[in-house]
Amino acid sequence: FAPLMLLLAIFVKMSSPGPIMYAQERMGLDGRRFMMHKFRTMREDAEKETGAVWAKKNDPRRTKIGSFLRKFSLDELPQLFNVFLGHMSLVGPRPVPAQEVSQYQPWQRRRMSMRPGITCLWQISGRNKISFEDWMKMDLEYIDNWSPWLDIKILAKTVPVVLFGIGAY
Repeated sequence: FAPLMLLLAIFVKMSSPGPIMYAQERMGLDGRRFMMHKFRTMREDAEKETGAVWAKKNDPRRTKIGSFLRKFSLDELPQLFNVFLGHMSLVGPRPVPAQEVSQYQPWQRRRMSMRPGITCLWQISGRNKISFEDWMKMDLEYIDNWSPWLDIKILAKTVPVVLFGIGAY
């Protein structure tokens, strides 16, 4: 993926001023904090302007290349480095910002019992069309039913979701 990542980095840099990468502290296994990296998809001042909020469809803070990167999940390729460092896995509950975890109900905290992943049941089940509560339930379902075979099935189903931008915006 190195040649593709280099090409995407050039496109991000050429598309708008600011850094190529976006880094944010996330919580992983057992609440351990780590810096998760993504290609920057929004204007440099996006969080200063509106605060950290979920991106919405046609978000005006998004750069042109950013919309493309998000649609096909290419902005997440740098998370492979987080996998190599042991902060993340290929499959698992998505890593979340610390301030979000502080708002979890007790039953939702159990999702921190597994290493977070780049892809998960939420991603292959509709992503942005899934409610937050259903997303949390999917993560717990994954944890309760984890097996290598389940990971293989999720990885296989991730390919068409990413290639066709299903459920993303």
